Amino acid sequence: MASDKPFHVVTPLRVSPHLSKLAGTKVYLKLENTQPTGSFKIRGIGNFCKAMAEKGTKQFVCASAGNAGLATAYCAKLLEIPATIFVPQCTPAFTVERMKDEGATVCCGQTLDQCKCTAQEAVKRNADWTFVPPFGDPLISDGHKTMVLEMKEQMGESKPGVIVLSVGGGGMLCGVIQGLREVGWDDVPIIAMETWGAHSFHASLKAGELVTLPKITSVATTLGAATVAEEALQLAQEHCVISQVVTDPEAVAGIPRFLDAEKILVEPACGATLAAIYSGLIKTLQKECRLPRCLESIVIIVCGGNNITLEELDRLKDELCMNHRMKEYVECKAVLAKWNQGSFTASLQKSTGACGH
Repeated sequence: MASDKPFHVVTPLRVSPHLSKLAGTKVYLKLENTQPTGSFKIRGIGNFCKAMAEKGTKQFVCASAGNAGLATAYCAKLLEIPATIFVPQCTPAFTVERMKDEGATVCCGQTLDQCKCTAQEAVKRNADWTFVPPFGDPLISDGHKTMVLEMKEQMGESKPGVIVLSVGGGGMLCGVIQGLREVGWDDVPIIAMETWGAHSFHASLKAGELVTLPKITSVATTLGAATVAEEALQLAQEHCVISQVVTDPEAVAGIPRFLDAEKILVEPACGATLAAIYSGLIKTLQKECRLPRCLESIVIIVCGGNNITLEELDRLKDELCMNHRMKEYVECKAVLAKWNQGSFTASLQKSTGACGH
C-alpha cells in the first residue's frame, strides 16, 4: 500500500526566453510533462484513487484515450489494486503498451463514448469496483488545484498576468479556478484553448448551456470530450475565462517549434495551448482590450504529450497536409517549410510528457 504522500510531484515553473521574446513579456512554463506519468492528470486521479482505496475499492476501471488511463494504471499499481483501462481505437499502440507496463489490463473499443459505457456497465455489475472519471468529480478538481498552490509559492510576491491552459473535459480548468480562489488570485484571467472539432467547452460557453458535439474530429484526441463538465461551465461563467479555438494545423505547428526551443515534445492538446503565443492570439486579445496591454507575466501550463512520438508527429503533418481544405493545406505546407529550414535534427535528444484524457 502507498504512503500518505501524494502520487504527483511538485513540477518546475521556469521562464522560457524563447516564448518570452515572442510574447513581449515574461512567459513561465509550468512543466506538468515532468510528472511520473508525463501529465497533470496524476494530480486529480491520484487524489481520487487514494480516496477510493481508503473506502475499500477492489478494482479501478477507466475509459481513456491515453493520459487518464495511464495515470489510473500508475496509481493502481502503487496502491496494489488491479486496474482495467478501456481505450478507443484512436489510442496509439505505444500508449497502450505503457499502460500494460504499469500492470493494467487494457481492453480496446471503438469510440471513447463506447468505452465509457462499457466501463460503467462493468462497475455496475461489481459493487466493490470503482469507475475513475477523467474529470467532473470534486476529488479530481481538488487534486488539480495543487498546480496553483505550487505557482503561488514559486512566484513569491508576484502573480501571473494571465494563465493559459487547454480544455478537454474541463477538469484542469476547474482545479485552476478553485486554486486561484484559494490563493487570492481571483482577478487572474484564464485563456482556455481548444481545437475545432474538440471544442465542446467553447460551444457550451457561447450557448450558455452544456453542448454535446456530435463527433470529435480534431487530431487533438486527448481534448476529445464530447461534453464538458457542468462544473467547468459554471465556474467559467463566474471567473474571467477567455475561450479561444485554433485549427489543428495551428496546434500542430507549435510542436516542432517548441521542441526545437525547449527540447520538450508535446502532443497536439498542448500544442493548442502553445498556439496562444505562436499564433499571436494573446497579442490580438491585448489589441482588442480583452487583456491588459501590459502583462506582468504569462503562465503556460505544459500539460505534456504522452500520445506523441517523432513518428506520430510526422504522421500528423502528413494527415493535415492531405486534408482537402486548402486553407489548412497552405498553413501546413508553410509550417513544413519553416521546419525544414530549421535545426530540427538538433532536437532529437528531447524530453517527453503528456495531456488530455
